[in-house]
Amino acid sequence: MLISHGTRNTITEHIRRLFGGNPTRIQAAALPWRKTGRGVEVMLVTSCGTGRWVLPKGWPEGKEPLHNAAAREAGEEAGVKGVIGESEVGRYFYDKEQPSGLPWRCEVHVFPLEVEREAKKWPEMKKRVRKWFRAEQAASLVDEPDLGEIIMRFGNNPRKIAA
Repeated sequence: MLISHGTRNTITEHIRRLFGGNPTRIQAAALPWRKTGRGVEVMLVTSCGTGRWVLPKGWPEGKEPLHNAAAREAGEEAGVKGVIGESEVGRYFYDKEQPSGLPWRCEVHVFPLEVEREAKKWPEMKKRVRKWFRAEQAASLVDEPDLGEIIMRFGNNPRKIAA
């Protein structure tokens, strides 16, 4: 039986918690997308620190629902607005390095954002590059394999998954 990378990471995370690992920090990410004549395209942005291609993501503020946090981050980091799905299309884990050098385990909940508007100016435009990619290419550009699986799965049928 073939188990996806995301499923393996989820199982590993449960085992890590079972043996006393610190709880993960929760983040919210937007998966900005649009349908074109070429198919589904996904917008990625560069990270501030390393310049890697990532989804716009960040921490929820106060008791902010995760899907609202994802939409806010998309506006701040990528300058896009649109219809955000209230149901996540997947989640992935990664280690965020703290200033001390120690990693924080993060669990990122991903919400689809059908883009309706792209701003010419946005809060982090001088810190990041934003770019549209075909879903297959976007999936290959991100470093986290389980995020790549989420993007591929979504790109194959966004309306069904985002419903």
